[in-house]
Amino acid sequence: MRALLIMGPTASGKSALALAVAERVGGEIVNADSMQVYRDFRILTARASPQEEARAPHRLYGHVDAAELYSTGRWLAEALAAIAAIRGRGATPILVGGTGLYFKALTQGLADIPAADPDLRAALRERAAREGAPALHAELAARDPATAARLAPNDAPRILRALEVLETTGESIGAFQAATHAPLAREEWAGLALAPARDALYAAIDARFDAMLAAGALNEVRAFAARRLDPALPAMKAHGASALMAHLRGELSLAEAAEIGKRDTRRYAKRQFTWIAGQMPDWPRVSSPDIGERTSAALRLLGS
Repeated sequence: MRALLIMGPTASGKSALALAVAERVGGEIVNADSMQVYRDFRILTARASPQEEARAPHRLYGHVDAAELYSTGRWLAEALAAIAAIRGRGATPILVGGTGLYFKALTQGLADIPAADPDLRAALRERAAREGAPALHAELAARDPATAARLAPNDAPRILRALEVLETTGESIGAFQAATHAPLAREEWAGLALAPARDALYAAIDARFDAMLAAGALNEVRAFAARRLDPALPAMKAHGASALMAHLRGELSLAEAAEIGKRDTRRYAKRQFTWIAGQMPDWPRVSSPDIGERTSAALRLLGS
């Protein structure tokens, strides 16, 4: 069974489309959103409701604790296992989410880069905190100019990873990336990108954030904050989480925190548009907000 891959900016209606297609073709939905893997933020990350999950099988949602460092490599391994199991049941895998790197790993491959020594990683993080990411970027530029040219001077996580690889292996991270192979062959999947009008999308983002607050997102954040986890953990990147925690500490009004959450989500949507344009140029686009038109387009890709 060909896998259907649905990518789009946040709040564009990807999950609703995946569910509509799953009900039509007997499909199973696999999460491809790096925030929806965490169980702590069902509301704040707009995961499907229990009622929606009851309408079709959902895989890789809310199965990771926020204290864990969940990686693209782990997602890829779990997604491939889920796809194989779904196909084994004679069903259609439907992967849906807004994390472009996940789709890139699935369709183009993920470099098999050796893990860094924990002490080395800690030392580089300490240097980044003390000297600033641009200083480490300059060092990377001197040692691995091709990789440095692809990274912004303030992109600390990727700069540190590139330096880790250099120190650990003596090789450029680009050499490992060039040797990758696509886990899914091109004939095994069909991709669809949602491309809604931006003004309508931004209005939907704002309305959804208000709805999440009404549904109890603040209580969700309160419970999360009580765990006192490392603020550098990936789960902390959930849009609105840090602003709502600041509100709980008395540093922001709820209205101010909500506006920050909405603003950050809109900015993320802009980056997703850019990713789709640059990384998925050959994926068919659907701009219509009509769920019927979107479903028909997806079914055509599947030949259904």
